[in-house]
Amino acid sequence: MSLPLVLLTHTLPPDWLASLDGRICAVSGPVDATSLTPHLETHLSEAEGLFCLLTIPMRKELLDRMPRLRVVCNMAVGVDNVDVAECTRRGIPVGNTPDILTAATADLTMALLLAAARRLPEAAQDARAGRWKTWSPTGWLGADLRGATLGIVGMGKIGRAVAERARGFGLRIVYIDTSPRQDIEAELGSTFLSLDELIRQSDFISLHCPLTSDTRGLINEFALRKMKPTAVLVNAARGPVVDTVALVRALSEGWIAAAALDVTDPEPLPSDHPLYSLPNCLIVPHIGSATRGTRRRMAEMACENLLAGLEGRRLPYCVNPEVYKT
Repeated sequence: MSLPLVLLTHTLPPDWLASLDGRICAVSGPVDATSLTPHLETHLSEAEGLFCLLTIPMRKELLDRMPRLRVVCNMAVGVDNVDVAECTRRGIPVGNTPDILTAATADLTMALLLAAARRLPEAAQDARAGRWKTWSPTGWLGADLRGATLGIVGMGKIGRAVAERARGFGLRIVYIDTSPRQDIEAELGSTFLSLDELIRQSDFISLHCPLTSDTRGLINEFALRKMKPTAVLVNAARGPVVDTVALVRALSEGWIAAAALDVTDPEPLPSDHPLYSLPNCLIVPHIGSATRGTRRRMAEMACENLLAGLEGRRLPYCVNPEVYKT
């Protein structure tokens, strides 16, 4: 019996995919693919499995060309690149990789917050450029964390992990979520606020909400103008949660003090984008989950989903379990 054909949109380290050896016939795209390559497109009609990253959209037009598809595995927590509703309509389970990247993303969020608060990119660049002449009592002054207010937008697993870390720095925690979380409030001493109040009160705002029709453009010009002029915005969620054009103005005109972004809109951000020219904007290339252990485990979880789907078993990490209802 022939092995099922699986399209891997990107080439990954072989040891990350060891569980697939001898169980599938794989066709892979390049390491840095930002779209489905012509080589992969020639195999769409035969493919029974799809192993993808969040950088490539999986929409209805593509699914129409994959009549034999039985499972979609996204090597990410978010699945906004996948038309989950269309997959569900076709009876195709969609898998993701939840929970495993919570700690790594929360760690990076705090690193971004600290770097922006203490103006580390500016200070490092000035030192390298020879502008560090002597110790200066008024040079490169940053923001104090102890006693400041951190507003968390989206108190899911990552938001909660950020709150836990932030408490160690003496930050007061306020948050907005779909509803108040009394368990978290009791444990972390956090306070549920409306988005408007959170924006007005917070010295730091950290975004951890999913990208939906409700959250797209959530941090727009109106929101940015309500923030404190000393506030720092951190985005470790999805780029389109923030209105990029408005953010450029906010940072250029002093509506807010700084921003630190792990995600952007568009992504990747073109090298000539004005955000890169602003000394109060720190941008890193979507590395929230970029630790060796986390990325490997994400790949392994995606493999578990893939094999389960191909073998007719329930996906262990399924975002549309309604496909199993009879």
